[in-house]
Amino acid sequence: MTSLDKPTEETSADDARAVTEAALFEAFGGVRGMVETVLPGLLFVTIYTINKDLHLSAIAALAVSLSLVVVRLVMKDTVKHAFSGVFGVAFGVVFAMMTGNAKDFYLPGMLYTLGLGLAYIITTLCGVPLIGLILGPVFKENLSWRTRNPGRKKAYAKASYAWGAILLAKCAILFPLYWWADTTQLGWVLVALKIPPFLLAVYLTWVFLAKAPAPIDVFAEMEAEEKAAEERERQAAARSAEQ
Repeated sequence: MTSLDKPTEETSADDARAVTEAALFEAFGGVRGMVETVLPGLLFVTIYTINKDLHLSAIAALAVSLSLVVVRLVMKDTVKHAFSGVFGVAFGVVFAMMTGNAKDFYLPGMLYTLGLGLAYIITTLCGVPLIGLILGPVFKENLSWRTRNPGRKKAYAKASYAWGAILLAKCAILFPLYWWADTTQLGWVLVALKIPPFLLAVYLTWVFLAKAPAPIDVFAEMEAEEKAAEERERQAAARSAEQ
């Protein structure tokens, strides 16, 4: 292992935690991203609880999702979290309208949660933890953790297992309710389970990564290599000129 392969040890523990917190906040959307995730479903179940009108509930949920995207566009902010919310709500609206069953508004999101939970577990078993693929670019380390930073790979594996277990536990609660509960019961439980499991998963990720070796900044390495190559070329040109 060369000196470049070793994660830097100069970053203090407090700095490492601060960097990890900032990266997680960016990757998962922070407080605003959570609000954008919860609001459409909350509006749907609130309206449906009051008047049992599937069409009005679905249109209101879709309208608020689109409004959140427009607000981000006007503010020139990142729209990835808002857009993902729109697609999720749109699939739910289409599915519920097609079947005429209001509970089906929630089914695409539940299936996505199930698939994502399995993806966290399966990718980790395959040696490529999904959380590492998500956070690697945020930490500017890309996939360097796979072969050059084993301690960090282990932390990503632990975090991915945590995400997978939490999401699958959530599915174990929601899918029986989909079959046995009514729409309002399912909706309110689903809204209640939006934020707490997510915060638990983010917290565990922060704990694992805060204790892990610092990320290898592959972009800084590439810049340093480019500068070194330019310096070598300059020196070679200077020697040629002297001859």
